[in-house]
Amino acid sequence: MALYEHVFLARQDVSAQQVDDLVNTYKGIIESGGGSVGRIENWGLKSLSYRINKNRKAHYALMDIDAPSEAVQEMERQMRFNEDILRFITIKVDAHEEGPSAMLQKRERDDRGRGGRGGDRGDRGDRGDRGDRGDRGDRGDRGDRGDRGDRRPRD
Repeated sequence: MALYEHVFLARQDVSAQQVDDLVNTYKGIIESGGGSVGRIENWGLKSLSYRINKNRKAHYALMDIDAPSEAVQEMERQMRFNEDILRFITIKVDAHEEGPSAMLQKRERDDRGRGGRGGDRGDRGDRGDRGDRGDRGDRGDRGDRGDRGDRRPRD
């Protein structure tokens, strides 16, 4: 049997419980096809880079699968019929990773780094005495830079 990593995106308006139910449904399909599902990670609701079917966010889930290709193909076929699934990808791997995935490690790192001042600008350190900025004087008409001609009148 081959090893796979499978990630799918579920619509933003389904609940976390419904995402867990979807994972269990597809886990059952894999197991009925003679395979097994190892690690399951729910990455939560995340913003999408671009809209997919009018959705700006999606629930992400990862499954490590050890199954024959027929079972994986059946699971993918079932996902195509489900309107709650926006996208999915299955990748064949040589070995499953141990421990949490990179996405979970990133989320844990981000959660730790949010303490302190509350911003995400990082630690800038002390800027020291910036001195008297003084009167900057008249900065002139900043609207006309002189490097362009007059604007064309509007129609």
